[in-house]
Amino acid sequence: MRISHLLISFLLAVAANVGAAAPQLYIATETSPPASMLHNRAVIGSSTDKVREIMARSGIAYRIDLLPWKRAYTAALHRSNACVYSTTRTPEREKLFRWIGPLDEAEWVLLALAERGYQFTSIDDARGLRIGTYHGDARDEFLRARGFQVDSAHNDLINPHKLLLNRIDVWAASLRRGSYTIEKNGWSANIVPVLTFRTVQVYLACNKGVPASLAIRMQEALDGMERDGTSRRIERTYAEWEKQAPKNR
Repeated sequence: MRISHLLISFLLAVAANVGAAAPQLYIATETSPPASMLHNRAVIGSSTDKVREIMARSGIAYRIDLLPWKRAYTAALHRSNACVYSTTRTPEREKLFRWIGPLDEAEWVLLALAERGYQFTSIDDARGLRIGTYHGDARDEFLRARGFQVDSAHNDLINPHKLLLNRIDVWAASLRRGSYTIEKNGWSANIVPVLTFRTVQVYLACNKGVPASLAIRMQEALDGMERDGTSRRIERTYAEWEKQAPKNR
């Protein structure tokens, strides 16, 4: 009987070690070309390919889901094995996650109808205007915290349509390197940038329940990708793909 109990304990210990050696992360992202998007029923994009390469080099099993931003961000906040990208790293969020990155840079830009003729020199020039934002996004949080009048949408690409219908005065967008969203959708003749008010870095943000040792492995993998040119090759691939991709793909 004693041997049987010892055998059971041993098997349970082995099972626990196997589980610990093969963690699985749940990774969420949003639709934000060229960083992350759905193509032929698969999640692709420049940041997506970087995340997939990080996981491959780290030997970590994972699953990626494309969700509305608020759901993706909330999943990473509340699920102990979850991460979300591409997440702006802000002082307010610093203690909420383990940060792997940066994956990319983005510019926060105010866009308006060309016919308005706005000439802004600072973000304060937009006070009193209706600013279209993306619900739950860092830009939305930034502007709300500073008392701006925001009108949030659950899909960021609703905002240019709201601009064209005069339902908002300006759109607070995040433009990534290699993004041709405005041109691809035929908006560039009517919608123009009037102010770049912040440059930010975006990361893979993981719940604090993800072991620190995994976060270190992931960061080391990304650092290696930067050194050996993998990250730059991925960015060039999607810059070319974005130029050639059809409108409203």
